[in-house]
Amino acid sequence: MKRAYTDEHAEAGVRAPLPEIETWPNQYAGYEVEIVMPEFTSVCPKTGLPDFGKIALVYVPDKLCLELKSYKMYLLAYRDLGIFQENAVNRVLEDVVKAAKPISATVTGDFSARGGLTTLVTASWSRKRGKR
Repeated sequence: MKRAYTDEHAEAGVRAPLPEIETWPNQYAGYEVEIVMPEFTSVCPKTGLPDFGKIALVYVPDKLCLELKSYKMYLLAYRDLGIFQENAVNRVLEDVVKAAKPISATVTGDFSARGGLTTLVTASWSRKRGKR
């Protein structure tokens, strides 16, 4: 039986070039930042159908904070990117950690129903754990 989804579908978008997330020097310690994009859009790499949802980032900054406009432009770049929902959430987390080097970060993707199913994907990283 032939698989409908290929390895190329699974890897789609994971290494695609995206705009840089800029940062600025943090002035304080010991606080949490939550940034929500209520109209996140990407594309299913197999069907080409749009995926709609909300992406929420919660992070504890260390020496750097995310510059909001660049983060917004980064998220908007997913609009035409073929990438599975799970990969989109994990890619956002990886790119935020790479840019800001936070103490901890969690990205949650709450995707709208398609075919009667909703998807909630959560990926976390912290220095204590070192990995997701």
